Amino acid sequence: MLNINFVPDDYVQNSESRRTNLMYLVLFAVVMVALGGSFMTIKIRQRACATRESLANKRMAQMQQAIKQFEELQTKRKAMMKTALTTAELLEPVPRSIVLASLTNNLPTGVSLLKLSLIQKEPKQPRHPVATSKYKAAQAQNSEADQTNLAPEKRLETHIEIGGMAPSDIQLSAYIEKLKNSSLLDNVALVESKEYTIDDTTYREFNLTAMLKKQVHLTSEDVNNIRVAGEQSVYNF
Repeated sequence: MLNINFVPDDYVQNSESRRTNLMYLVLFAVVMVALGGSFMTIKIRQRACATRESLANKRMAQMQQAIKQFEELQTKRKAMMKTALTTAELLEPVPRSIVLASLTNNLPTGVSLLKLSLIQKEPKQPRHPVATSKYKAAQAQNSEADQTNLAPEKRLETHIEIGGMAPSDIQLSAYIEKLKNSSLLDNVALVESKEYTIDDTTYREFNLTAMLKKQVHLTSEDVNNIRVAGEQSVYNF
């Protein structure tokens, strides 16, 4: 049997064209959706990277601020240490090791030290007697004014208490005489001296007081000489 197609060829071609165009439109839409999704993904990642970069910059700024504060603290610490050392030098013009070396240098044979203490005190205000003349009154006022104008650390007096043992009064007297002739000490005085006998050996335990001279300035050569003499005296002892 013969099949006869009554559909015109133009209609068939138009239908195929419409299908093809529809398929192209669908593919184009799929591609555009894919491109839009990729674009949105890239934008989201860019925003995330920007947020991370902002956080990193913020942390970097905080770290820089912390480093700056640390450097400022270090600078303040160095300044405070310098001030403390300067104050220590003002309060203690002669190091205690030098005072101890000077006391050790003057030890006669057989005399030994048992205790040593250095105490800084404010000087007591002296009671001046009634001046017999205007000149003496003016001189006393000028002396008091000079003391008042000094800085507080310059007005401090260093009191020294010395305790030790000596074989006899002769060595003790020699030690006191050497301390009186010392360039560092002043007002050397014997406070107490007691005699003890142990195993037929007699010795004297003594306590002395002295003051460090004011306005004492030692050169590096003087300090080295005192230290060397102290080492030699300890070695000989």
